Amino acid sequence: MENVQASSALRVSSAAQIDWSERCGLLVVGFGAAGASAAIEAAERGLRVLALDRYAGGGASALSGGVVYAGGGTPYQQQAGYQDSPEAMFAYLRQEVGDAVSEATLRDFCQRSCEQLAWLERQGVAFEASVPPHKTSYPSDQYYLYYSGNETVADYARHASPAPRGHRAKGRGMSGAVLYAALAASAQRAGVRLYSQCQARRLILDANDRVIGVEAWQLAAGSAAAHRHARLSRWAQALHMYAPALAERLRTRARKIEQAHAERRLIRAERGVLLSAGGFVLNREMVQRHAPAYLAGLPLGSAGCDGSGICLGLSAGGSTARMDRISAWRFINPPQAWARGLVVNAFGQRCCNEEVYGAKLGHAMVEEHGGRAFLILNRDLVCKALRQVGPGRVWQFQRLPVLLNLLCNSKRAGTLERLAARCGLPEREFRASLEAYNAAARGECVDAFGKSPAMLSDLSKGPWYALDLSFACRLFPCPTISLGGLRVCETSGHVLDDNGVAIAGLYSAGRNAVGVASNLYVSGLSLADCIYSGRRAAVHMATTTTRPAQQTKRRTT
Repeated sequence: MENVQASSALRVSSAAQIDWSERCGLLVVGFGAAGASAAIEAAERGLRVLALDRYAGGGASALSGGVVYAGGGTPYQQQAGYQDSPEAMFAYLRQEVGDAVSEATLRDFCQRSCEQLAWLERQGVAFEASVPPHKTSYPSDQYYLYYSGNETVADYARHASPAPRGHRAKGRGMSGAVLYAALAASAQRAGVRLYSQCQARRLILDANDRVIGVEAWQLAAGSAAAHRHARLSRWAQALHMYAPALAERLRTRARKIEQAHAERRLIRAERGVLLSAGGFVLNREMVQRHAPAYLAGLPLGSAGCDGSGICLGLSAGGSTARMDRISAWRFINPPQAWARGLVVNAFGQRCCNEEVYGAKLGHAMVEEHGGRAFLILNRDLVCKALRQVGPGRVWQFQRLPVLLNLLCNSKRAGTLERLAARCGLPEREFRASLEAYNAAARGECVDAFGKSPAMLSDLSKGPWYALDLSFACRLFPCPTISLGGLRVCETSGHVLDDNGVAIAGLYSAGRNAVGVASNLYVSGLSLADCIYSGRRAAVHMATTTTRPAQQTKRRTT
């Protein structure tokens, strides 16, 4: 088991020993996309479902772009004129997912993709077949189907025919709030109860090491403490991207209110407890322990992405995996002109194919090049970039970084020698990288990194600009999310112990657990996995009445 500090569980001889505050069939801890999907599926199958959320619900899912990775021939792919199949989707995702899950699980994920999209539509989520004319990190409100990963990059396309699989929930603005609102409303219609501002602090286990419930602490609805807690949480979330240190101070004040005013509840879960409380990227101690190279990144998520759900699973004997997997997002498209530039490391050597998806570029920058990188442009590309981010063309969150970086985070020079000196790059290596790139752009040779000819640009003519893309650059923060979590059985969602034995009564889903999105990030893959893994656990709980066959009593420590 990886070393993550876990809170201690409450152990009793039997459920009869406790005077329970209330009972339910499924108890969901963390009510984002994974928790809501599980709650709906379980309620529709006849279980009484109670969900707890430390805040107002939604988590990172509600803050996301609302993109669901789906393929295999969805109605929207067909309407847009694209052919796709589960086999092609699998062939592409195998390159991104690696060994995070088994081949059988990934195939099942791809085979069920169209059905999952239809299930979301039944919950009230709308999609559309409009495709943007150029590749982008996130489409404007005009478009809702796009290439959300590396599908069109040559190294990937030779394994699988490209097709757009990023299905963005239809709605103005960032669509995550729209998707979550539809799931939350559907859950309410299905009879799911939600306790907000309610923190699960301890799991409760019986003498057979079965998870039978949760000790939770809730702020009284409508109380002054609840209002202060909600206000501080909203402010912290609003400020996080701009002033993370201030946001953390506000979250600390909110936690103090919880400690001082929350009331204890003992909740019996007769079929099981589902941990779906998100990842751990906001827990800087856990990031330092498991992925220290990513500590300088800007943690992206909600206040609940603090690893508390993972620690709950560990307290019951669960184990973790892939905790070193952090996704760093270094998007340079839009503007498309930036992606036609050259990215070099601190030694003046080219880093990777610049047209790859931003998480792929971030991974290469941190894991292969020590976190240092510069984007080399010339005046022609800079002028094109400014036109491409004009009003009405891209989102404000895409436009502002371009303008700020060109103004405050770029070095300009009329000679390559001067530019190399200003950036601290070895001139010989830097010049060689640029000359090789320019030769490929002129068609004199094939690009060594497989970049599409249309995305190459001859940078022979200056003046030149160098933008600091480095991971620790304060003027261009690099967002990060965690991908690892609790190990789970891939057919049931049961949390597994160190020996691969399922822990009776305990499940996990979404970024609380290892899943399809736990290797390399692709837009929409995490939300799709949240829905897939949440429903998987709910189906198992609703259709299984006995403990897992391989379950044995474990020694308590």
